[in-house]
Amino acid sequence: MNIRNKFAVLGAAAALAFAFAPAALATDLTDVGYIDQAAVGSLPQFQKANAEIAQYKAQLDQQFAAASKSAKSDADRARIAQQFQKRFLDEQRRVLGPLFARAQTAIAQVSSNKGLSVVVDKRIVIYGGQNITASVISLIQSPGPVVPPVNTPPPSEIGFVDQLQIDQVAKIKQANDVFLKFANDQKQQTETQLAKAKTPAEREQIVKTYQSTINGEQKKVLQPLVDETKRAMADIAKKKNLILVIDRSDVIYGGTDITADVQNALK
Repeated sequence: MNIRNKFAVLGAAAALAFAFAPAALATDLTDVGYIDQAAVGSLPQFQKANAEIAQYKAQLDQQFAAASKSAKSDADRARIAQQFQKRFLDEQRRVLGPLFARAQTAIAQVSSNKGLSVVVDKRIVIYGGQNITASVISLIQSPGPVVPPVNTPPPSEIGFVDQLQIDQVAKIKQANDVFLKFANDQKQQTETQLAKAKTPAEREQIVKTYQSTINGEQKKVLQPLVDETKRAMADIAKKKNLILVIDRSDVIYGGTDITADVQNALK
């Protein structure tokens, strides 16, 4: 691993400091379903839409490069970038929005028919649960509209938290900001030292010192809040009789949202 990659890995570790999703969900509860989102994404209509988006982005990138050359200031360049970003997101929503909506409705319909209280992504399941991928794909590909279910998901023993919202709790956001500033300052200092280093051994020692300094600061600034957040999640899960709490990104349908409870506990 080269020096640049080492910095990139450390940056990623900082960004993931507050991720608490388990590596896998192991349960045989009959009201838990799972779906292979990759299989859904590989359907012809999704592949065609993604190809259309990729082609649009390639054209947009050329237009953006041309427009950026005419920019007279950083503010002008930022304005142009924002305009092109909006155009791309609008096209994404136009092309992919209806497909995602149909897939989500199909998942809800199949889940309701099977009496499922929660559906998660296949990648976190090791054992148990009902695989509803084939049923969902069949419904997505069926002719005509997909009708939303009448009933809402029943109460679930699987809870989830939206980590992005947890990261916005004042003291967590402040701690992240402090740590990221410290990490950025250390990176700049280390790059300056590396530029002056004369031997590979000297460079290696500089990198080791940098890593040790970053890890120490992370334990000092972030770890106490990581532990506090874990305790809050565990306490709330016990009060709500939840058997598992996962990240919002792994929940596709249903589940018990405890994000607000955790936010309140951390204030």
